[in-house]
Amino acid sequence: MNKNEIEMLKNKAKEVRETILTMIYKAQSGHPGGSLSIADIMTVLYFRELRIDPENPHWNDRDRFVLSKGHACPAWYSCLYHRGFFDEKHISTFRRVNSILQGHPDMKKTPGVDMTTGSLGMGVATAVGMALDARLEGSSRRVYAIVGDGELNEGVVWEVMQSSCKFKLDNFCMIIDRNGLQLDGTTEEVMPFKDLSNTIESFGWFVQTIDGHSVEEIDKALQAARETKGGPSCIIADTIKGKGVSFMENQLKWHGRAPSDEEYELAVKEIRGEEN
Repeated sequence: MNKNEIEMLKNKAKEVRETILTMIYKAQSGHPGGSLSIADIMTVLYFRELRIDPENPHWNDRDRFVLSKGHACPAWYSCLYHRGFFDEKHISTFRRVNSILQGHPDMKKTPGVDMTTGSLGMGVATAVGMALDARLEGSSRRVYAIVGDGELNEGVVWEVMQSSCKFKLDNFCMIIDRNGLQLDGTTEEVMPFKDLSNTIESFGWFVQTIDGHSVEEIDKALQAARETKGGPSCIIADTIKGKGVSFMENQLKWHGRAPSDEEYELAVKEIRGEEN
């Protein structure tokens, strides 16, 4: 990437974060912490990596994306909006009855959403099926899934580790949002991993560990994943829950809490780089 492309992605990530907060603030409901932690990853995916067409969201050979940690859907909706999949008017309807933007992704309601998710572990399992389907069709499309580190508590995720290697799914890339916090506490308190990278490698995956807030590192890791042949790729993205808003960062209480009027105003100013 050149300097202009890097700057574009950084600025776009700020827009994505502001829209995330606006949706949750207007709904007075949602999950800001885990949505903000994946904002940079989602931005690189939707504004550089994914082969998609907002004018033809059901194009058969499009790349597929699955947000397995479905509660972080404000980040997904924000990217879909900024990418042109739906109008701005829907942003203020997040989590309302009959809205196309429900509290968890719904493939029957939201343009650009390829899989309904919410029950942790099920999304990434479906993504494996999508990758296998592409293989059987002889399609060049790739499949990407974002998994939460708390989601690794689900046994089905480890079945995904095994099956993806059995079928040599080199068209599949799993990204782990390693922000260290989940609903009930830190991931190390709830279910610790002694060496996550080596554990996943032992299944036969190509594993990379990166700064999940560096658009340059995210882009390089995705490129390396594309070039990997003979097996699936995993990117462990070290992130900060609530990234971009100082008073939300690394704070468990922001897992599922909406900002007040004052908090929203302060958060938006910080994201925009405005002085208080």
